[in-house]
Amino acid sequence: MIDIELNNIGKTYFGAKEPALKDINISVDKGTILTLLGPSGCGKTTTLRLIAGFERADKGEMKIGGKVVSDQSAWVPPEKRGVGMVFQDYALFPHLNVFDNVAFGYKEKDKNARIAEVLKLVNLSGYENRRPHELSGGQQQRVALARALARRPVVVLLDEPFSNLDADLRVQMRVEIKRIIKDSGTTAIFVSHDQKDALAISDKVVVMKEGEIQQIGTPREIYQYPENRFVATFVGQTNILAGTINDDKASVRTAFGVMPCSHTHDLSPGEYAFISIRPDSLELDDSGEIEGKLKEFTYSGDAIDAVIIVETPSGECKDLLVHIHPEKVVDIGENLRFKVIPDFVAVIRQN
Repeated sequence: MIDIELNNIGKTYFGAKEPALKDINISVDKGTILTLLGPSGCGKTTTLRLIAGFERADKGEMKIGGKVVSDQSAWVPPEKRGVGMVFQDYALFPHLNVFDNVAFGYKEKDKNARIAEVLKLVNLSGYENRRPHELSGGQQQRVALARALARRPVVVLLDEPFSNLDADLRVQMRVEIKRIIKDSGTTAIFVSHDQKDALAISDKVVVMKEGEIQQIGTPREIYQYPENRFVATFVGQTNILAGTINDDKASVRTAFGVMPCSHTHDLSPGEYAFISIRPDSLELDDSGEIEGKLKEFTYSGDAIDAVIIVETPSGECKDLLVHIHPEKVVDIGENLRFKVIPDFVAVIRQN
């Protein structure tokens, strides 16, 4: 069952020269966690506001729970759409305790039982009488999510939910929020500009740029098989190389030599192409086919991000971004060899 459908949605703000959204088509299956990912101004927040009903699209049709909520002739207000919203700043009432924050606006007869149920779901049973200022950032976020879930919405919308959390709590809350949403069985749409948040929490990711969808896929598909240069460079680190498809259609000839490739689309042998090589695809190996001199590196604890200078067969020197296991001790100027793992090498479109 599809919970959210956006068909050819377009939106241009008054006075703007360019549309904020251009023919957006998205379908979200029931129980799916989907993230709208992209830089500031790409249209992800506008998309979220259109789904919530805070803005109205200029064109296209939108369905929530199988019912049309917006098209050229129909318009359903936000409070009747079956949508729960978790704002970036959580928007908790400081003068109300946890119970009253979660119950705010809830008018059903099962109020006490339902609030107790959602507080248990978000691991906040026993916190009913605390005020927001007595809670940690992660606890405040869970209160906001409990309030959104209390009304049994068709979909929960979360706008940059992790942006106010420190790094350690952010990692913890990715796991916790995903568990809560999955346990509740609710469909969820996140807005994020952070690639790690999107990859960690999502079933599907929609990568956006300048009001257009660049790619829709699972986190693995988006990372391993980016469709164009923007997706490859925005979602993680990568090396972009030009080359031609080899006769076996399983590799690409580049200035660095022949690169094995797991994803070549439908290109023909000899056809000009660009490839994205993730640093993860270059593994330190004394017998590897790529040799380079270590130019610079950054030690981050879980990895070493390094740049090596590789001399191509034509005598030209080029930089290549690689990842090195943190147990390896390296020095600037050291010669290193790497083998290519094709799983993170993909042919991409230039645009």
